[in-house]
Amino acid sequence: MDFMMGNNSRRLDATVAGKLKLGKDIEINRMGFGTMRLPGPEVWGEPTDPANAKAVLRQAFEYGINYFDTAAYYGPAVTNQLLRETFYPYPEGLVIGTKVGALRAPDKSWYAAARPGELRAAVEDNLRELKLEQLDLVHMRYFSDGTNCPFVESLGALVDLQSEGKINHIGVSNISESQLIEALKLVTVVSVQNLYNLNNRTSERIVDLCSKQGIAFIPFFPLSIGKIGDENKLLASLAKKYGVSPFQLALAWLLARSPVMLTIPGTASLTHLAENVAAASIELAEDDYASLAVGAE
Repeated sequence: MDFMMGNNSRRLDATVAGKLKLGKDIEINRMGFGTMRLPGPEVWGEPTDPANAKAVLRQAFEYGINYFDTAAYYGPAVTNQLLRETFYPYPEGLVIGTKVGALRAPDKSWYAAARPGELRAAVEDNLRELKLEQLDLVHMRYFSDGTNCPFVESLGALVDLQSEGKINHIGVSNISESQLIEALKLVTVVSVQNLYNLNNRTSERIVDLCSKQGIAFIPFFPLSIGKIGDENKLLASLAKKYGVSPFQLALAWLLARSPVMLTIPGTASLTHLAENVAAASIELAEDDYASLAVGAE
């Protein structure tokens, strides 16, 4: 299937992004899907159109996306419910990654919840909501703001849950380079989920370390919450050259950044979903890739 963007036709096939492995047993396509935009406003409550949200999930899988990123605190519980209602019993090859370490308050704010008991409860919530006996991948999201227990203690709780068979693979999220190095001494980390996009490269060294170690790097806010074209004039200019949107070119740049990059752009729109998947077929010239990299530093 092709997607027309301007005068250009782009393939709607997530597999053209290439593949990577989570550990030794799970292979996924590098164009994934983040479910954060499916609930209501502020990631709270049911979507305005639940049928449309499920249609987006189904279409994503039909395009070849086989990695879906979720969390029990999206909604809360909304995205897990949507995934279960859309896919259960889950088709072979579909992989779900979730996050623990945060909760939502009644005022819709987010707060740290990475004490061992809180992490165990969150894993149990995800298992129940997704109707799974084991979670494929769990990211421990860590807030280094003084409200959490020590990083190693939090990570140890996930290791215990992994030994009990409730978690297959462990990832970490929102961490520093030193914390990643510390984590690698304690457990096999298969993925890192940090803020990273063309305009925010604070995790540059972590991307390099993940590339060296063969660890999947999953950038959250890959499109700078929809502002990336406004923030980066060079990106907007080059997008016109390729006949694509700045969002598509930003995703293509991420995929070109490292073979361990796993993009998870999220949307509640079938049209935007097609645009995101089409970005996987953009062949970015080396000099354009380099100019974007330098221009954003």
